[in-house]
Amino acid sequence: MTENKTDFQPIQKSNKTKQKRLAFLDLLLSAVKRKTGVDERGIKEEVDTFVFEGHDTTSAALLFVILLLAEHQDIQNRVRAEIEEVLAENNGEANFNDLQRLTYLECCIKESLRLYPTVPTISRNTQEDLVLSKNLHCTVPKETILNVQIFDTHRDPNFWPRPNVFDPDRFLPENSVTRHPFSFIPFSAGSRNCIGQKFAMLELKTFMASLLYNFCLEPQETTADLRLIPDLVIRPAHPVYVKFVPIIR
Repeated sequence: MTENKTDFQPIQKSNKTKQKRLAFLDLLLSAVKRKTGVDERGIKEEVDTFVFEGHDTTSAALLFVILLLAEHQDIQNRVRAEIEEVLAENNGEANFNDLQRLTYLECCIKESLRLYPTVPTISRNTQEDLVLSKNLHCTVPKETILNVQIFDTHRDPNFWPRPNVFDPDRFLPENSVTRHPFSFIPFSAGSRNCIGQKFAMLELKTFMASLLYNFCLEPQETTADLRLIPDLVIRPAHPVYVKFVPIIR
């Protein structure tokens, strides 16, 4: 890390006309140099988050997407039709531009993350007195630890009609425009949001596009059978089974 930090300035200077976007570690080193409040310990924590903590969260998210699509065959068929149309141009292989075109698949993933947010609870420490309601004279003092219940927020009927129903159409642009921006926070929000959220979405779309292009998913159980462990990362308390039926082309 120290070596990278030492070499950062000449690398930037020599590639000034060519390098338009900085690599992940370069961005963190740049933040240290600009004295934004990020130090070397902060860099280590962010790299750990990106590299190591992204494994359990992504695998848990995939589990619920697969289970929900297996359970809802009509939605699975609709998203597969989108995938086949886009991937047919490259014989079933998806590049970055293809993934951006899989808009309904993204809706399905977001709806799965709404129902089963990978991290169901996060904590925040208030940096100043926070007035929640002037009418009720409710003020949260500075240096108070707040627990944000993402699982409950995502099923709040004030934001989500029929909150327990799997409905990816909620995330179509025309249905999202008036929704409160903090009613859907699977990756948290604000300046402390998940550093790997865009990468995670690309991972999820890549995996699901390949899976649904090559297999039909058949349920062996339903979400009604699930017993969840409310741990740091949400997961079933028991094995979950889905049948993969190969698609012959």
